[in-house]
Amino acid sequence: MAADMTGEPGMTPERTMISETVAPTLVGRVLNSFDLVVIFVALVLFIPNASTVQFAGPAAFVFWGLGFLTFLIPGGFVTAQLGRMFPEEGSLYTWTHKALGSFWGFFAGFVAWWPGVLVMILSGSLVVSLAQSINSSLFTKPWQQGLIVLAVLWFSCLLGTLRFRLTQSYVNVQFVLYSFCLLMIGISGFVWLAGGHPAANSFALHGSALTGWGQWTFFSTVILALLGIEVPMNMGAEIKSERSIKRYLFWGCLVVIVAYLWATWSNMVVVPVAKNNATYGIIQTVQIAISHTFGSVVGFILVLIFISDTVVYNYSFARLMFVSGLERRLPHQFGQVNRNKVPANAVIAQTVIASIATAIIYFPIQSASSNYATKVYLVLLAAVTVVWCTSMVLLFADVFFVRRAFPQKFRQVQRTPWALLALCGVVGVIADAAAVVLLFWAPWAPIFTRGGWALAVGTITVASIAVGLVIFFVSERGRGARLQRAATPAEAGLT
Repeated sequence: MAADMTGEPGMTPERTMISETVAPTLVGRVLNSFDLVVIFVALVLFIPNASTVQFAGPAAFVFWGLGFLTFLIPGGFVTAQLGRMFPEEGSLYTWTHKALGSFWGFFAGFVAWWPGVLVMILSGSLVVSLAQSINSSLFTKPWQQGLIVLAVLWFSCLLGTLRFRLTQSYVNVQFVLYSFCLLMIGISGFVWLAGGHPAANSFALHGSALTGWGQWTFFSTVILALLGIEVPMNMGAEIKSERSIKRYLFWGCLVVIVAYLWATWSNMVVVPVAKNNATYGIIQTVQIAISHTFGSVVGFILVLIFISDTVVYNYSFARLMFVSGLERRLPHQFGQVNRNKVPANAVIAQTVIASIATAIIYFPIQSASSNYATKVYLVLLAAVTVVWCTSMVLLFADVFFVRRAFPQKFRQVQRTPWALLALCGVVGVIADAAAVVLLFWAPWAPIFTRGGWALAVGTITVASIAVGLVIFFVSERGRGARLQRAATPAEAGLT
């Protein structure tokens, strides 16, 4: 699967990458089409978003439709093209490096990686919220919530350092359980209506439902719910067949579209918006429509699911640290693998960073309101949206830059008409920019003030991007000497 760039006029020495040749020798090709679909669904289908978007009312379905048409589907076409051109470890890092050079490559890699750290914390926070849907008296103190998040993080670290086939098989089993939960959430709506109950909310779309910037901030929620399209390609060198790229994008997108619409509809049918919880409204749906006990069982299974999703986030985003280590942007130890042929150092380092951030978020707070976990969840979710959308702008723009830099290779792998690819690139950039701008107009839930929301999200965003820039410029010092030493097997990660 390694791309042969020989003879390409756009190929210059500074566009070559150590990871292109070294990474395939360090990791094994273990991922098949089903594995990639499971990874895609774990990354993209954050089903609690079906509860969050309910506050948009019936306009939620308009926003879902716009998100699918302007972001998810265009992102699938662009990712398929770039993934076939450069099926290497690192996805967006590699693609942007090839197209625009080392600075933009690292920047794209960083703003694609940092959201992964936040999402890992986010998943732990969601585990707390889902547990509280079963019993509201659980984990009410911030330090208790912090300990749960840390436990989830380090469990994901343990599995992320094991043999990849073993870890992925565990995740695949969790996918079956996830499918059961999704089925039950959707069926709950039909059960509720069959019992003679009216829909809890009106589905009539009035003109006022789409007016006002505050309402359109839910477009940002939808874009967030669809982020992660390209992340399975972080493990490009570990994919068995290039055909799997097309398959995971098609089936993964189809599952995501159906599941989000199904869960959103059922949530709106059963749970009045005034009583809907922004994170676990989907559990309320089953508890109200079928029974509280059965809904709690579904909630418990979803707790297990999001623990396993954290495993996926950890090992997939750690591949970006792995590539950065090989490229000597981070210490070379991050570019090494353990005896299981996985980048354990990167997984551990990523977990340490997430753990420090968790401690800062949770442990200084001695007391908090009952919705503290929900607030943390939504603020991190919004910050993830802004930073991740920054990387996605580069993803959609890359289709133009890569075509210019590697016209011959672009045509060789092209399966989609250029006019459609160009439209996908333009529409994707516009959707990204709109999502970021609209996010700051109003908070995603009434538990925030507008000023507090903008301050919290903006602070995390600015700090995140600043850290990435600092790392790049620091890594430039002495990098040439480090690259020279990288020629030895030990320095190249062959340990």
